[in-house]
Order: sequence, then structure tokens, then C-alpha cells
Amino acid sequence: MNSGVAMNQETFQPAAGELVLEDGSRFPGYIFGSPRSVSGEVVFNTGMVGYPETLSDPSYCGQILTFTYPLIGNYGIPQSRMIQGFSDVFESEKVQAQGLIISDYSHTYSHWNAASNLGQWLQEHNVAGLFGVDTRKLTKKLRQHGSMLGKISGASSAVEFYDPNRENLVQHVSVKQPELHGGGKKKIVLIDCGSKLNIIRSLLKRDATVYRVPWRYDFLQEDYDGIVLSNGPGDPKMCPETISLVKKLLNGNRPILGICLGHQILSLAAGADTYKLKFGHHSQNQPCIEIGTERCYITSQNHGYAVKPQGLPADWMPWFTNANDGTNEGIKHRTQPFMSVQFHPEATPGPTDTSYLFDRFLELV
Repeated sequence: MNSGVAMNQETFQPAAGELVLEDGSRFPGYIFGSPRSVSGEVVFNTGMVGYPETLSDPSYCGQILTFTYPLIGNYGIPQSRMIQGFSDVFESEKVQAQGLIISDYSHTYSHWNAASNLGQWLQEHNVAGLFGVDTRKLTKKLRQHGSMLGKISGASSAVEFYDPNRENLVQHVSVKQPELHGGGKKKIVLIDCGSKLNIIRSLLKRDATVYRVPWRYDFLQEDYDGIVLSNGPGDPKMCPETISLVKKLLNGNRPILGICLGHQILSLAAGADTYKLKFGHHSQNQPCIEIGTERCYITSQNHGYAVKPQGLPADWMPWFTNANDGTNEGIKHRTQPFMSVQFHPEATPGPTDTSYLFDRFLELV
């Protein structure tokens, strides 16, 4: 029986490396995973668990991820099975983050379903990691100054700073051709802007057929019952084709559910505006209040941009708000079956408080 403990792990002798921020700040540490040098936008995540799901989330494309929780890697990387054509445990087919910054790396792991350690997984996907970093100091700096560009210096040649928000990241993480999953009663078009796989799983287990299409695919003349706008990375204004497509959908009456980037795209299509947050929301412990109630939900989030609800037309209304900073977390139409949320009702990782939103959406279909 496999205990999930790596019994014969190689001697771990990491080389020195460092994180360099755009303001010249340096954070020394030790390289693990791929030894290559990488650059991107440095953000922090305050979750305590869920690093395999988080690192495989396409919304982290272009970013160097810092975990504030000090010990990472102790339960390894799970064994993945392919079910209905995709992984049952990861949120995409690869590690999506540019790099990983942590404090204490657990090279030796223990878990019943573990298949490898974190460093091996990062190396397999050619992703750089740096441990031994003062992540508390780094996080305090990012909270004070906002998300910053940075680069991990490894064994390979030096790299220049790279700002992922200046390009359309969605085109890198969206599917290239339409895919059909399941055989349920209702056909849901999933506009893939970098969709987490648990959005598909959540729809399939509710007896839906999922028609996953590229971010700018024109499906308007095809048969379908509802639309889900997925999460994804970067600035939503970098997806004008998707925004234009959603504007056309708003002329109809088929139910729409937007999630994360999909929430921002729906809001832009409706006439609102978006803006960049200082350091974003990245964790599975974000409290959100449903407007007009006293109900607070704990949600999973990963986004660097937010919606300005003040720009919504009169036939739209704010739906949820963030209890920490008051930012918008959802909108819905007053008469039509259109709605979206900034958080992730599919969780993975995180609490499933808001998974009922999939049920509510499918009731409208």
C-alpha cells in the first residue's frame, strides 16, 4: 500500500537565488523547482491550503505567486486521474503561475494521495520556485505599495521585468477549439477565458452538457440553453472581442452567469467600468455580503481588477460586496436572467458556501 510518503527522496541541495522587485528591493532565498530565471507581477495569497489547485489556476498566468502561509509542500502533489477528458484534482493541465515564492519548503511530504513533491511538480512544468524568503516582509511591502513587477534570478541568464497586464493573457489560457463535455439535459456554453476545471465539474454534476468554447468564438447561431463566462487572468479590457460578444448576448434572454473575469466582462458589456486594485484579492478566506441581507459568505477569490458599480445602468443592481474593503463582488439584472459574481462559487480551493449559485443559475435555464 502506498502511504504517500516519499521514502527515497534524493538529497536536496538547493542553490542560492533571489527575488528582485522593480523598485530594486531584493529578497534572498534558495531555488527549487526549475532553476530558470522568470519575471512577472508579484502578488500574495493568504490561503493556508490548496497550493496544487491555486498554482494550476489559469488566473495566475503571468504572475509570481507568494504564499503568506509559512509552510508549503508538506502534503505533496496529488495523484491525478483523467475523468471525462480532464484532471479530477487540478484546475488546468499545467502549473500556470510564472513562479512561486514561499518561506519554508517541505521537501519531504506525507499524504495518502501524494504522487510527488512540490519541487518535482514545478520542475516538470518548468516553473521556478524560491524558498527561504521573508514572505511577511515581502507581503507587507506589497500591501503598502501594491502589486509590483519582479523577477526570480536562478541559474539561467537574467531576464527583464515583464508586466503581464499590458497584454491579452486570456488568449494564452483559453482553449483553441470548442469542446463538448457530458450529456446532460441542458446545454451550457462556457466561454473559456481561462476557466478553472471545477466550473466544468460543477456544471456536469448538475446534469448539464458543457460546450466549452474559445474566448472570442462566435456561437450565437448554435443551439444552447445558457451561458457561463469563466474566470481568467489579467485586465478584462484586453478582451474587446469577448465584451462585444457578451453585448450581443444581452439582447437576448438566455441566462448568463459570470465568474471572476467573467463578472468584469459582463459588467463592461452592461456599461460599467473596471479598475485595477492595489494588491488584489487572492485567497479562499474573503468575506462577501449579499446586499439587502445580513448574510456573509466566505469565498475563494483570485483577481487584480474590480468593477465600479456606480456606472451600472438603472436596470442593473449590485448583488454582493466585499466585507473587507467594500469593493463590488457581484451584479444582477433587475428583470432578465443575467448575473455575475467576482468570487469563485466552484471553490477549489476554498469553502463551498456559494456553490448554490450554480443551482440558482441552472433553475433559470
